[in-house]
Amino acid sequence: MSLIEPDPWGRYSDEEPAARIVRPYTITAGRTKSTVDLPMEATLVLDPSALQREWGSDAQGRIVEICDRKSVAEVSAAVKMPIGVVRVVLGDLVEQGYVAVQATLNDSSSRDERLDLIERTLRGLRAF
Repeated sequence: MSLIEPDPWGRYSDEEPAARIVRPYTITAGRTKSTVDLPMEATLVLDPSALQREWGSDAQGRIVEICDRKSVAEVSAAVKMPIGVVRVVLGDLVEQGYVAVQATLNDSSSRDERLDLIERTLRGLRAF
């Protein structure tokens, strides 16, 4: 490719294009929805059995490595993958028993549950 000819996206470059990243649908085997309800704010807890297993450097391994005590959205940002893909992979891990999902607040949540969430949020913010 030369500076005179644009690449397929209309940009000019004197470097060869980098290899494309694996498409999200290949990571999830074409699935777009998780079988487990995973709100973005849901906190994840890693089961001790997950630490006894060898994980590779694939999507599951990267997610398991960082997901303990983080929200679904935080995991997505940390592994730099779309949240839809992370939800599907996390759903698989939940079904396999390696990850548990802590309950999130809803319209019927009690005052104590709401206060607990606020306290956990404040503790997390203070940790930074």
